[in-house]
Amino acid sequence: MTPSPFPRLPIGSFIEELVEWISDNLGWLLDAITDILSAMVSTLYGLLSAIPPTVLIILISIIAFALKFKAISKKKHIKKRILGSLDLPILCIAGLLLIWDLDLWDHSMETLSLVIVSTVVALIIGIPLGIIASHSNRFNQIIRVFLDLMQTMPSFVYLIPAVIFFGLGNVPGIIATVVFAMPPAIRLTNLGIRQIPVELIEVSDAFGATPIQKLVKVELPVALPTIMAGVNQCIMLALSMTVIASMIGAGGLGYQVLYGIQRVDIGSGFEAGLAIVIIAIILDRLSQNLVPVRER
Repeated sequence: MTPSPFPRLPIGSFIEELVEWISDNLGWLLDAITDILSAMVSTLYGLLSAIPPTVLIILISIIAFALKFKAISKKKHIKKRILGSLDLPILCIAGLLLIWDLDLWDHSMETLSLVIVSTVVALIIGIPLGIIASHSNRFNQIIRVFLDLMQTMPSFVYLIPAVIFFGLGNVPGIIATVVFAMPPAIRLTNLGIRQIPVELIEVSDAFGATPIQKLVKVELPVALPTIMAGVNQCIMLALSMTVIASMIGAGGLGYQVLYGIQRVDIGSGFEAGLAIVIIAIILDRLSQNLVPVRER
């Protein structure tokens, strides 16, 4: 190995000292985050587990039918709208029944809880940051650097600080998932608001709209399809992170896949992976139909 003629930058040492400082001085904040996220996951998992699988499958199918029916253009005949809305609930019923038949229902509910909590946290942070970035070019330039870093950094790297700060379990998995899944929400919220026609902004200004009124009544409704695309991508990335998060103690289907890899159990690993795919498809279709076609 040819040595560098320049002195080595102490990047690794700086990061270690930063991590130690955060652990020593912000331990109370890390404990509070751990307690909040643990409570959210356990509450949601307890709620999903308390509902009988048959009831939950029927409920999800009804929601799927309602979303698909609402998304189809109202110009179509009512019979065509009903027939066109049946494919999504049928997909939900078939997929969830298969998960139940594979004895992966409890693991799936845990995975679903982790994904929902991670997505909610990522959107609570990401959408406001995207709104701020759309109104400030300087902030947009600054946050773009961090977004590029977050999207190009290997996902395994997120596990290191998560384990150091939060130990092992579901909480560090959620933190790593939030960091991994947040960039699309920020970028697409920023993009959607920036793509709003200038004429609409000028009209709202001419009518004397305040910045909050302009945001709520003009910018967000017009940018909603693009924002929802960011929400969809956030959900998909959160679900794709479940297997990687299992390496630091996160449960659910990801742990079953990891168990199959460790034991070279091809059957159980494939079944858990298939359940993840089914949940991903269902969540993808549901999130895509949140915005009616006429608004896209």
